[in-house]
Amino acid sequence: MGFTSAWAISSHPDDTIAELAARLLPAMRADHEHPEAQRRMRRWQRAPLPDHRTWYEGDQAAIESFHALTAPGGHLDDVCAGAADPAFYVVDDVWEGQGQDGMFISVHRKEYAVASLFHAIGPSRATLLPGWCGNFVLPSAQVRRRLPDVERALTFTPSERARAEAQDWLDYGKAEESVLEGPLRVWRTAAGMGEGLCGLAVHLC
Repeated sequence: MGFTSAWAISSHPDDTIAELAARLLPAMRADHEHPEAQRRMRRWQRAPLPDHRTWYEGDQAAIESFHALTAPGGHLDDVCAGAADPAFYVVDDVWEGQGQDGMFISVHRKEYAVASLFHAIGPSRATLLPGWCGNFVLPSAQVRRRLPDVERALTFTPSERARAEAQDWLDYGKAEESVLEGPLRVWRTAAGMGEGLCGLAVHLC
């Protein structure tokens, strides 16, 4: 059965961020604090996965655990789809009207952008990124404060970038930004404009 997923980071004024936080943070916390999610994160941190091109012959339980960790789901997916709150739908209430400068979005069929990013950069860099598996709501002050962490996570030497690109398995169109580039761009833009950020990884269908 197919699915379409999206991971987006969108910039907003602090008053909008406060409204989004009230709706989204309880679900984010519930997903983050779930014991199984914590177990999966510890497992990946202890034993990062090898080259994804070798996974067919690797530890399938570890691969499935990583996919479950980094895939959208749980309470947040329900909220963003309107299942938990019919008055809220992520496409209309968070992403609609966003300009290119203030948003990064990666949409894929049968793939998850956060999974590809986390595998490409590994757990040491991934743990520098705020929030939980691509999901966060941060006011402008925290965006500025966390920018150095995001830059450390997503800035590469030429050889580091080549290795990361080899492990990012997503296919991109000509006009699309990769998960290795778009998040840092929009983070720097928001920090410069004094705006907050909302990161959401969700199923669209």
